[in-house]
Amino acid sequence: MREIQFRDALREAMIEEMRKDENIFLMGEEVADYNGAYKVSQGMLDEFSTKRVIDTPIAELGFAGVGIGAAMNGLRPIIEFMTFNFSLVAIDQIINGAAKMLSMSGGQYNVPIVFRGPTGNAGQLSSQHSQNFENWFANTPGLKVVVPSNPYDAKGLLKAAIRDNDPTIFMESELMYGDKGIVPEEEYILEIGKANIVREGKDVTLVSFGKFMKIANECAIEMKKEGVDVEVIDLRSVRPIDYETIITSVKKTNRLVLLEETWPVASISSDISHIVQRNAFDHLDAPIYRVVSKDLPLPYAPTLIEEILPNVKKTITAINAVMYR
Repeated sequence: MREIQFRDALREAMIEEMRKDENIFLMGEEVADYNGAYKVSQGMLDEFSTKRVIDTPIAELGFAGVGIGAAMNGLRPIIEFMTFNFSLVAIDQIINGAAKMLSMSGGQYNVPIVFRGPTGNAGQLSSQHSQNFENWFANTPGLKVVVPSNPYDAKGLLKAAIRDNDPTIFMESELMYGDKGIVPEEEYILEIGKANIVREGKDVTLVSFGKFMKIANECAIEMKKEGVDVEVIDLRSVRPIDYETIITSVKKTNRLVLLEETWPVASISSDISHIVQRNAFDHLDAPIYRVVSKDLPLPYAPTLIEEILPNVKKTITAINAVMYR
């Protein structure tokens, strides 16, 4: 079994699907001549030419719209945003176009398109380049929202997203592109909407997704040293959310901690908290605890970033709180 980087897993997924289906193409800023802002599309221009690996102007509204129109006419675009912060320029096309087209056309037009790129904090990028948008897009009927946490999931979920006939938001992280993980050479597909129980436990359920799975796993290891057995669940996608796996786990552990990078209002963890208290209230031995970012734009200074974002220490404090320790 080989070990490859996160960016390589994404590239393999796109290349394998593009070799099978000539209707698939990649379009975005710097994806061709520059090999991608984060080198995800390294070498793809050489194999597929400018017809299928297409550099765009800095005009997200424009090339998102071109992609949606292409998808409505039988193609299967992959649209790369250099960062999802820039997707705000194109959000009208995504929400009012891609997400609603199947419904508005009475089922006549599918929009098989993938919008992918990095989201969230990636260091000292300050307020306008460090936002999380998973919950924004997950709020929208008609979209699927995938947030992989490792190279294996990234490849299997991206292949599933490319094959899906619905528009999919595929959110990555600049801080994960160099991460290495085991990825099989043989083909595999992962189901969108099925969470992964990364670590089984009996004392408390810890749910997260994306790059914050690193924090979740580290916390589980540290708590094990203190005699607390943490069950760790990786959502993989936040629309749809695998509520069944979470609820089943809570009924076993009787405690729930939710770890998420975004702001507290209308977050993914807010929704999960509601669903769990509606469906597993009698099984809870402690209130649900959320570990999220403080309700502030992310600053530039590293000390302030550390203060605002969730981390291992804050998450362990939350686990101890639901354990009444």
